[in-house]
Amino acid sequence: MNMKIIGKQSEPEAVDKTDMDDGARKNDLAVLGRYLASLAQTGCSDKTVRAYGQDCRQFLIYAAAEEAGFPAGIDYRFLRRYAVFLAGFNYQKSTLNRKLSAVRGLLKFCRAEGLIRSNPARLLPSPKQPRKLPVVLRPGEVESFLEAIDLSRPLGIRDRAIFELLYSCGLRSEEVTLLDTISIDFEQEEITVQGKGNKMRVVPVGEVALGAVREYLQKGRPELARLRKRDEAEPAPLFLSSRGKRLGTSDIRRRTIKYVRKAAIKRRISAHAFRHCFATHLLEGGADLRVVQELLGHASVATTQRYTHVSGAHLRRVYERAHPRARL
Repeated sequence: MNMKIIGKQSEPEAVDKTDMDDGARKNDLAVLGRYLASLAQTGCSDKTVRAYGQDCRQFLIYAAAEEAGFPAGIDYRFLRRYAVFLAGFNYQKSTLNRKLSAVRGLLKFCRAEGLIRSNPARLLPSPKQPRKLPVVLRPGEVESFLEAIDLSRPLGIRDRAIFELLYSCGLRSEEVTLLDTISIDFEQEEITVQGKGNKMRVVPVGEVALGAVREYLQKGRPELARLRKRDEAEPAPLFLSSRGKRLGTSDIRRRTIKYVRKAAIKRRISAHAFRHCFATHLLEGGADLRVVQELLGHASVATTQRYTHVSGAHLRRVYERAHPRARL
């Protein structure tokens, strides 16, 4: 097999889109274009569509180099060879699973379009991923983190509001950056969140987080907004950068690292850890799993169930306190 198109086996992602399109055949790319359009129409996020597009182009280059007709010439054995080919790269298992999932979706689309009689990827197994428990901070560590934020400056007031919302509402970093000033309903004590796939959900907000956001709107945002160019057609972003622009996820990531160090927290955590804390602490407080699922915006309760493992120590304490045969 001649795979010079893809380049070095250690860095296939280094190939740019133009090279990929030259390596794949035009008819194949036309099918791919329709598939990606269908993903967008069903509510997939732009990030997912871009990732699947890159993954499928890599597959189409491989098929062209192998002189396999797409999609009719793709069978289960070919897909197994492709899986072995991908395994030769230094991908994480989650990335490898996503790449195979993208190909499954592409071939499923081809089947729905009548381009093939059956989907050969239907039985293609995914690499087993080690089950990682989410990193969860203790309530005291959350307090130490929040207290490490300097509230004497507008940026600190902003950061306190951000992390209070992350912990109080279980939001993703991207969801925080997409908030507008009209997203917060102070009277109803709730927030409207745009989640994955542009799905909207309404989440209750605690009084502490509401107070932090109110203080930011009064003392922090006006200072940051002075550098912002007003556009009446665009909604007003809730959280602004030091240059008056909508805050990005990379900004939140850098601020998380900064405050972890200031709080002398020994574990490596990301902003997503506050979402884990939100879910775990709710379950430990007696919240129903289905309620936590709704608050997190999970499509399946199975995704939420990972947090029941984290709260196992709490369940043990409850059992030992409540069950008549738990102790001698």
